[in-house]
Amino acid sequence: MRTAPTIVTACALLVAITACGADSSTPDGRRLVDGGTFTMVLTADPGNLDPHLTSLSPTLQVDRFLYDSLVTIDESGAMTAGLAQTWTATPTEAVFTLRAGITCADGSPLTAGTVARNIAFVADPANGSSRLGIFVPPGASATADDTERTVTVTVPAATAFLDRMVGGLHIVCDRGLADRSMLARGADGTGMFTLTEAVPDDHYTLTRRREYAWGPGDWRADQPGLPDTVVLRVIPNETTAANLLLSDQVNAATVAGADGERLRARNLFAREVLATAGQLWFNQRAGMPGASDAVRRALTQALDLRALAQVVTGGQGRPSTSLVAPGLGPCGLDTVTAHLPGHDVAAAGAALDRAGYPAGADGRRPLSLALYYPSSLGPRMQAGAELAQQAWSGLGITVTLTAVTEAEIGTQIIGGQGAWSVAFVPLGVVLPSELVPFFSGSAPPDGMNFAAVSNDAYMAATGQAASLSGDRACAEWAAAEEALLRDLDVVPFADGARPTFGTGAEFALSQGSVLPGSIRMLR
Repeated sequence: MRTAPTIVTACALLVAITACGADSSTPDGRRLVDGGTFTMVLTADPGNLDPHLTSLSPTLQVDRFLYDSLVTIDESGAMTAGLAQTWTATPTEAVFTLRAGITCADGSPLTAGTVARNIAFVADPANGSSRLGIFVPPGASATADDTERTVTVTVPAATAFLDRMVGGLHIVCDRGLADRSMLARGADGTGMFTLTEAVPDDHYTLTRRREYAWGPGDWRADQPGLPDTVVLRVIPNETTAANLLLSDQVNAATVAGADGERLRARNLFAREVLATAGQLWFNQRAGMPGASDAVRRALTQALDLRALAQVVTGGQGRPSTSLVAPGLGPCGLDTVTAHLPGHDVAAAGAALDRAGYPAGADGRRPLSLALYYPSSLGPRMQAGAELAQQAWSGLGITVTLTAVTEAEIGTQIIGGQGAWSVAFVPLGVVLPSELVPFFSGSAPPDGMNFAAVSNDAYMAATGQAASLSGDRACAEWAAAEEALLRDLDVVPFADGARPTFGTGAEFALSQGSVLPGSIRMLR
């Protein structure tokens, strides 16, 4: 049985910000300022704010301010208290004991029954929650004891990291559960902030709850340097975001491209994570070129993956070693290096000939590819798409490029509405178990297996991994990833540093997002 560790203190969580003692200053002597406005850049509009119906990273960042989860993952990747003060877990059951005195934004108490109803909503496939299989395993059920403040989650099949999975689900309060329409551009949570203004594609204004006292670990409401207001500005252009930082018009922005060098040169405060930057996916639906193992291998061999990684990350990244970026999850084994084919254009051409796509007298092949790539990642991702287009065109393949927004990734690729054949989709997860819905089950609209992958070895390995608790399952999860890579069901080629810069404020990151309770305003 896995038991919650001793509660990590807020001081330990904020190792770079010594705002936990009597001295209201940072290590370099700058004074902390109570109140004020913390302004942060979002790279895209978050769209529907319902935390159970989104997979978009900008939305997840917004929801961190508005909602809490049972367990918090700190800056080091360790689990610490959230809404739950303690918890125990096996592969088939997790029991969470809530803190006392937690209230929702409307003042109503959060009960164990409310938490159980959140889990039940996500677990019901009829509700179409994007969190099913990510935070709540299929078939999960939850019971509550309001008197003891306990929530017991049981699953029909063994599930590794069960406490970490369910513990990460954002919890909606009763009004929101009764009327989910209010959550699209509003909120009903226990979070540190409430949403007071929403102007789509422009900004979102949040106001701090003075009574909030159940932050990570032993977080206190009376610590100095907390902002009264948070403004989240939608600014897709990194150059614009960098300029706003340098002119002190915003306090925080993630700038991963060339503009980051300007910010580093000014010695701005920065926190960064290594995140998935480049993954190549093949549409394996019947009739698509990617349904052929030989075609997937040939297309991969035609690419110089190291050069592609350098282009996509602006020279700041490195080749991927796992489907979970290093430092984001509990496992750290290299599942990639030994399985990706080397760059070999001649072998790629020969393989395409054998696969039924021979080059004609003019060098052209009867093969067309529609390559989709995310526009939100800026000109470097476009340059990467153009590099792939150049490599495949050199083999006589017709390649068209389509840039898609964050929202269109959700509809056109993951939602299955687009006519894509290959795509750059850097799927960011923090647990290997979170990948299972994307590599198994039904294709959209009936499931999340958007590339229509069918890999028996992967399913067998994930079944073995799920029967083990926590870190002990890492070797089995590595075997599962290797099964995908042997068949080139996905090609992870780049991890990139994603720094979030700050000025006039400091903060900590958890899994790439700013932790609201870590923000400290500076003089």
